[in-house]
Amino acid sequence: MTNSAEEDRVPVHADGTAGTGRAEQAADRIAELARAAEPGARLGTKGELRALCGVSVSTFNEALRLLQARGLVAVRPGPGGGLFAAEQSPMVRLGNSMLALDAEQTSVAEAIRIRDALDPLLIEDALWHASRADIGEMREILDDMGAAAAGEDATAFVHANWRLHARIAAVSPHVLLRSLYASLLDLIEAHTRSVQPDGERPLTPYLKERHELHAALVDAIAAHDREAAMRIIHDHRTTGSL
Repeated sequence: MTNSAEEDRVPVHADGTAGTGRAEQAADRIAELARAAEPGARLGTKGELRALCGVSVSTFNEALRLLQARGLVAVRPGPGGGLFAAEQSPMVRLGNSMLALDAEQTSVAEAIRIRDALDPLLIEDALWHASRADIGEMREILDDMGAAAAGEDATAFVHANWRLHARIAAVSPHVLLRSLYASLLDLIEAHTRSVQPDGERPLTPYLKERHELHAALVDAIAAHDREAAMRIIHDHRTTGSL
């Protein structure tokens, strides 16, 4: 008979790398429930979900930390409380659906959420500091995005998308801000093995729509049109996952 510590111990593969672990497995099981539920739907109490996963209290708490870091669940105390399916931003859905990540999934989900929050600051800087040469390079990357969209190459599209955001960030005169943003993009890209269509919509129209949105954003930056740029970056965050 094994104790709970042994049951919940992270397995180690023959090559010395850590396995998924009981906490990760429990988090994955609850994540499936959250993704299948409507945003805000109650998934159950902590006790009910821990029993469903068959793990110890400490392991369940670690699984809960992973789920919260990925933006998948919300915890509400008191009568009628428990775990609820969270409202996810499009960028968080990107990290949890389209990106096939390695073992650093939690760190990547956190990086995506922070990157999402920094975008408006960098757009503000680009509005007033982007040169004609900067805009020209952004348009070249947009051409790559358009070609990837036409070829239904989601992986090439996402990588071009990241290059565009990195190029916009490079315009900022604030060293700390652009350095932080670049580090977040590097982390996301380094731990992404591949990009998978999420199956929620036809791929070609979706990629074309996202390409057009980014083209409009670059146009707004070139025209120093703050109102349009802020509206577009809001749409970027609320109407899609790229």
